[in-house]
Parts: sequence; structure tokens; C-alpha cells
Amino acid sequence: MLCKIGILGLLALFCLAESAGIRQRRDSSAVQQYDTIVVGLGAAGTAAYSKLARAGRRVLGLEAADRVGGRVKTIPFGDGIVEFGAEWIHGRNNSPSYELAVANQVPVKNQEVTLQVFWSDGAEMNASMTHVVTELMYMCTKDAPDDVPPQPAGDYFKAHCLEMIKSKKPELLQDEAFMEALFRSMDLNIGSLEGVSSWNEVGTTSDYEDLDEYLYTSWHKYGYKTLFEILLNEYNNGQGLPKTAEIKLNKEVVKIVWPSEAGSNVVVKCKDGSEYTAKNVIVTVSLGVMKERHTTLFEPALPEEKVAAINNIEMGIIGKVILAFDKMWLPADTTVVPFFWKAEDLAKVPADEAWVTRIGSASRSMGADNVWVLWTSGNTTKHVETLSDETVKKHVVSLLRRFFGSAVPEPSQLIKTNWFTNPLTRGTYSFDGVSFAAHPTSRHVLGAPLADTSGAPRLLFAGEATNVNHFSTVHGAVETGIREANRLLGDDSNSIEPKH
Repeated sequence: MLCKIGILGLLALFCLAESAGIRQRRDSSAVQQYDTIVVGLGAAGTAAYSKLARAGRRVLGLEAADRVGGRVKTIPFGDGIVEFGAEWIHGRNNSPSYELAVANQVPVKNQEVTLQVFWSDGAEMNASMTHVVTELMYMCTKDAPDDVPPQPAGDYFKAHCLEMIKSKKPELLQDEAFMEALFRSMDLNIGSLEGVSSWNEVGTTSDYEDLDEYLYTSWHKYGYKTLFEILLNEYNNGQGLPKTAEIKLNKEVVKIVWPSEAGSNVVVKCKDGSEYTAKNVIVTVSLGVMKERHTTLFEPALPEEKVAAINNIEMGIIGKVILAFDKMWLPADTTVVPFFWKAEDLAKVPADEAWVTRIGSASRSMGADNVWVLWTSGNTTKHVETLSDETVKKHVVSLLRRFFGSAVPEPSQLIKTNWFTNPLTRGTYSFDGVSFAAHPTSRHVLGAPLADTSGAPRLLFAGEATNVNHFSTVHGAVETGIREANRLLGDDSNSIEPKH
């Protein structure tokens, strides 16, 4: 089964929100002993922190950045707000993100999809072919059947696509230009769904499960930051969490000393020289950070099976180039535009500009009326992150004018994401690669706590990559934070409110 969390396979999610209203508690001059330290305050860490705080535990949240939110980051842009990271609530049934929005009367909205397809010579694809593209892209968001042998997703979907076209519109098989552009677009858009350079990096075998109902629900002009305001009880003039809980920002953790013997405390050391102790610690840093730093972050070193799990799970990287315009040039109801390149146009693109041809699609922002988002993935994203804003602007405007005509104006604003070069993330979210079938328990192992000789959990792990069924999503991250808080509380509820 292939992880599916995008709009018709064209859009991706980043599976964690900046909030100017989130308040940092003042440091206390007295040395404190905490029950639990939470390292990282993205969706998983903030959920764990929130539940432990609501249960009256003495909990300290240490966040390396100057904000709470992790891979969720809502920023003012254009005539509204945009999501620098995670975009949508993916499914409603049993989603803690959606349930928290409803419980707090936040009017979230579904993002409806209206697809327009353009060719690289500026021609709009006819309605009949656009319908086929829509159907095929949607097919790519569906899991491969369980009886399909493990294989690269691209190989499977290409074969399945050919069968589908043969049965429904066989004349298209003779249109070489269309078929070539179709498979290229599907490759790019599965890439921007999973965060890969090629759809064949993704495997057909996976434990990922979609939630039911509306996979593309948006916080729109409220922003994903609202989730964190809710978790910290600060939304709508909330009074915050109990004073037994404390958050310290700009605290990058560089060492976690965890005891194997009962009776000793966990010691957490920060880059600025400060140290904190607790009975246990919940580590919620991204898989990308774990891959880069686990050898220096933990003392003693993590067990071999935990290290193997870190190495076996794949980390994806998705990028956005976000543009604001004073005047829009597409119909207001157009929400998604994939780019279909003709072979002769591709051949004319200079090598140093080839990255532009790897932009899979554009989508309209839900948080601002005058904003479009261009999507990249894998090595293309890594390259774009190294380019200046001016260089990116020059080439993406040229791209848009090639497809939509000279009437496309200069953007009034541009920002691009940097989730790979950011040392606190090193990627966007995890995916199940072609090797998943050989290591199917890796996420279980990654999320398992490490205990002392008495059996008490001392080093716990949360984050989207530790969620077996809902990795790569914000709700999946929240679930793992609640899971680890429950482990310490002896609770089994899926709510951030503890049992009384």
C-alpha cells in the first residue's frame, strides 16, 4: 500500500505551526526536577507536553527554534496567510487534529479540486483528456492491492495506468506526446506527494492507512498555527496550561544521558551549556535529525535495532515556491494545475534551468486569495534551496508565462521553503521506500521506549516517523505524542485531556 496524502496525487503535505500568540513561560532561577522533558515542540512534542501538563505533571518542553510548531509554520503572506509547512488535515474520522478544530469551533474548510492542464506551448488540454488525467492522477492516490508483490510504485502505477487507458480510451495509447507527458507528470506529482526524486523510490508495500472523509481539509485563514494554540490552551483567549508546565525556546539539545539503572535521572544538555534533569524524556525530533545526529545525541548510544530502524525508514523532502500576485490570471475556481511538457520544449531548456521542468504542479492557497504555490520534491528541492530568491523568481515567472501566456504579472512577493537545509528538520516527512517489505517493523522499533533495569521507560520516542499507520501527517504526529504521554500516565484515551 502506498502512502496517500495529497490532492489527486498532485499536492503534498508536510507532515507540524508557527504562532505569534504562543507564549513562552519565564525561566525560573531555581533548579527544578521535572517529571518529564519533551525534546522538540512540533506536533508530536506539543501534544505530549499538553497532555502531561493537563495531568498536572511537571513537564519541560525544550525547543531549539524560536517558535513552537516544528514542520508546521503559518506565516503572513500576500493578502492572508500561507503554510510554509503542513497544509491540510488529512481525513476527519478519528483525527485528533480535526476533532480539536471542531471542539474549539474553528470553521475548517474542504479544499475542492478543479483541475486545469496546460501544455508547455501554452495550449490548454481539452476537457476529454483533462478528465482522463484527473482520473489517472486520482488512481495514483490509491493503495496498491495487498496481493501486489512488493515493487517500485512507478512500475506498478505505469502498468496499471496503461491497462486503465486501454480499457477506457485506447486511442490515447497512440498519442506518444500525451503518454510521455502523462507519465512524466505522474512521476513528478507522486514525487511531490512522497518527497522523492522518482516515483520508483517509493514501494507499493506499506502499512499507511488513510482516515475517512475529506483528505484535504484546510485551516484556511486561521492557519495551522491554530492547532498549537489549542494544544497550549491559548486559542480564543485561553488561559494556558497549568504552571507545572514550562516551555523554553532557543534551547537546542545536544546530549541526552539516559540511565540503564533504576534510581538515576535522565540528564538533558543544551548547546548553550544549560542542563536539565527529569525522570524520563520524550524525544520528538524529526527522522532527518535522528539520522544525522543519533551517534552524538544519545549517551549511551542507542541499541543496534533502534539505529537500524532509523536507517531503514526513508526521509522525504518537499519544497514550495510561494508567490503572491497583485492580479490573478486563472479562473477563481481553478485550484490545481499540473505542468505537461512537450518533448521538443524540454529539449530546448538549458541544463542550468532544468530544475524548473521538475516542478510538478501549482496549487491555489486556501489562506490567501492572491497566492499560488509551486511544488518540488527530492533532489530538485535540495537544489532550489541553494538558489537565491531572485534566481528562483526569474525562472518560475518564465515557467508560468510559458504555460499561461505573457499576461502573467511579476509576483509581488516570493518565499521558498528550506526544510532540507534547516538543521532542525533535514527533510519534511518519512515515507515507505522499496525496501519497506524487508524491514516492516522499523516504525514499531523506532517508537519503542528504552527502559531501565526496573522496566520503567526512561527514553521515549514520538513523531510522525514512529506512527505505523499515519506517518507523514500532522494527525499522525499528534497521535504519537498522545501515545507517549499515555504511556507515562497509564492512560489509554486518544484525547489530550487525561482521564480523571
